[in-house]
Amino acid sequence: MSGRSDSGLRHAIRESRSSESGVIEVLQVRARSTYGDEAHPRMGFFTDTSVCIGCKACEVACKEWNQIPMSIKGFTGNSLDNTIALGANTWRHVAFVEQKVPLDAREDPSLVEIAARNGAVDAGVQTYQEGPDGLRWLMASDVCKHCTKAACLEVCPTGALFRTEFGTVVVQQDICNGCGYCVPACPFGVLDRREDDGRVWKCTLCYDRLKDDKEPACAQACPTNSIQFGELSELRDRAEHRLAQLQDAGQENAQLYLADEEDGIGGAGAFFLLLDDPEVYGLPPDPVDTVRDVGEIWAGAALAAVALAAGLAAAVFGGRR
Repeated sequence: MSGRSDSGLRHAIRESRSSESGVIEVLQVRARSTYGDEAHPRMGFFTDTSVCIGCKACEVACKEWNQIPMSIKGFTGNSLDNTIALGANTWRHVAFVEQKVPLDAREDPSLVEIAARNGAVDAGVQTYQEGPDGLRWLMASDVCKHCTKAACLEVCPTGALFRTEFGTVVVQQDICNGCGYCVPACPFGVLDRREDDGRVWKCTLCYDRLKDDKEPACAQACPTNSIQFGELSELRDRAEHRLAQLQDAGQENAQLYLADEEDGIGGAGAFFLLLDDPEVYGLPPDPVDTVRDVGEIWAGAALAAVALAAGLAAAVFGGRR
C-alpha cells in the first residue's frame, strides 16, 4: 500500500478530473492508492468490428483457457449465430447480424444511396462484411465491458466483485454467494449465474494472464486483429484513427461505442467500433450506471418521510388546540 492519506487521494482525484483524460486518471490514482507499486496503467479491449470475420476463434480460446463449460444453444433461426448471448458459460459471444442492402431502384432506396453503394461495390469490398450481392454481414465479438462506473461492483454485498490493479472488474468465485444482485444491475445483461452452483461468472479479461504479462486468450487467437488489447488510452487513440479511415472510405454510420468518458458509465474498458447503430448489434444505445441515481432517490425518500412526519405531527398536535 502506498500510505497516501485520504485528503491527498481526494486532491489527486480532483486534479486528474480537470485533465484531458480525467476518468482514466481517476482510476489510476485509486489503483495506486490501493495497489501501490503493483498498480498498472488501465488495460482493455478495442474491438474493430469492421474486420471481424465471425470465425469464433475468440470464443473457443476463451473457453479453452478459462475451462468454461460448453453452452450449445442451437441456431436462432435469424442468423448463423449459435451462442446467442453472453452468459455464465459464454464469456465471449460473436454476434451475427444479416442485413439485405438494396443495390437497385426496385428495392426503393434513394438514387443517391444506390449510386454510393454501387460505387463501393465496384471499388471492391471495403470491409469483410459487405458482399457484392447486397447481403451485409455485421459480425462483432461481444464481451463484458469492464465499466468505469461498474454498477455490478457497487451492488455486490460480499466484495466478490473487485477492481484489479489493471482497472478491470473481476468476480472472485470463492467469495460470491450467488445473491444475484449484480445480474439486474448490469446495463448490458452480461452477468449471469450458473445453474449448477448459482454463482456469477463472467469475463476476467484473463486476469491470470495479465499478471504474467500475457495477452488475453481471445485477443491472441483473433486472426484479423479485430480484438486489440493494450493500454486503454492508446487504444482510444488508435480507434479514433481507424474510425476516420472508415468514414473517409464511405462508412458513414461507423461509430465508436463506449469510448466516451462522458457517457452513462464513464466509458468502458472494452469498447467497440461499430458499422451501424448499437441496437443493430443488440447493444443498448445509451447505457447508464443503474445505481447512478440511488443517492438522489434515497435523499428524496428521506425528504418525503420528513415532510410526512411533519404533516402528521401538525395534524395530531394541531388538532388538540
